[in-house]
Amino acid sequence: MKCHRYYYAIVPLIALLWGFNWPAVKIALGEIKPWTLRASGMALGGLCLVAIAALRGQSIAVKRSQWLGLGAAGFLSIAAFNILLAFAQLSAPTSRAAIITFTMPIWTVLFARILLKEPLDGRRRLGLALGIAGLVALGWPIIRAGDISVGLLYALLAGICWALGTIVSKRFPIDAPPLAVAAWQLLTGAVCAAAGMLAFEGIGVPHELKPATITAFLYHVLFAQALAYVLWFAALSRLPAGTASLGTLVVPAIGVAGAVLLLGEKPTLPDLAGLVLVICAASAVLVPAGRSEPHSERSVSTDR
Repeated sequence: MKCHRYYYAIVPLIALLWGFNWPAVKIALGEIKPWTLRASGMALGGLCLVAIAALRGQSIAVKRSQWLGLGAAGFLSIAAFNILLAFAQLSAPTSRAAIITFTMPIWTVLFARILLKEPLDGRRRLGLALGIAGLVALGWPIIRAGDISVGLLYALLAGICWALGTIVSKRFPIDAPPLAVAAWQLLTGAVCAAAGMLAFEGIGVPHELKPATITAFLYHVLFAQALAYVLWFAALSRLPAGTASLGTLVVPAIGVAGAVLLLGEKPTLPDLAGLVLVICAASAVLVPAGRSEPHSERSVSTDR
C-alpha cells in the first residue's frame, strides 16, 4: 500500500516536470535555433531512454513489419508535435500556446470516432463541447482584436498531429515495451528535426550561451525528457494507465504558471477561461467511466 502511495505521488511530479518544460523551451529558443534545439533535445532524450533500457536489461528491438507504423506515429506525435511547438513559442505567448496545444485529447476522441469508428458516448460529447467552448473563449477575443498569430496555428496543428499520431499507434500497435517505443519515437523525431536543421539552419558554429539558456536546455533534456519518462514508466508499471494519464491534465496549468513566473507573461481573462474549459474537456475525455482501468502499459502518451 505504501509503495502504491509513492507511485501516486510521482504523477504530479511528472506534471511539474513537463509543465515547466514550456518556459524552459521558450528560454532556450532565445539563443538556440528551433530545428537545432529539437534535433539535439530529442536525440539526447532518446539516447537517455536507450541507456535506461540497457541498464534494465530490456530489449528495444521492434519487429521489421512494425517499423512503418512506429515511424509514422513518431513523425506525427513526436517530430511534428515538437517542431511545431518550437515555432509556436517563437511567435505566440507560451501560456496561450500551451492551452491550445492541450486540446489534443479532444482531437484524439474526434479522430478516433471518424477513423477508428470508436463510440462517442455522453462523456466524450461533453468533452468535445467543452473543448470547442475553450477554443472559442481563447480565439474570439483574439479574432475581434485582430491579434491573430501564426504561432497559435502552429500550436493547434501540433495538438492535431499528436492526436493523429495516437490514432496511428492505436491502429498499428507495436509489440514492444513502451520504453522501447518511446525511445525509437524520440530518435525518429531527432532524425526528422536533424534533416530540417541541415536544410534550414545548417550546422551551427558553437558559441557561448548565457547561463539561463544552458540551464533551460539541460532542464529540457535531463528533466523534462529523460527523468520525466523514467518516472512515467515507473508510475505506469504500478498504476492504471488512465490514472497516470490524468497527470497530464494539469500540465497546461503548470505551463501557464511557469510562463507567468519565469517569463513575465500575463494571461488575459479569456486565456484563463479557455484554460479551465480545456482542462475540463480533457478531464471528461480521459477520466475512466465506471470501474478503474486495468493496469496496462499500452496506453502510453509521449506528450510533454
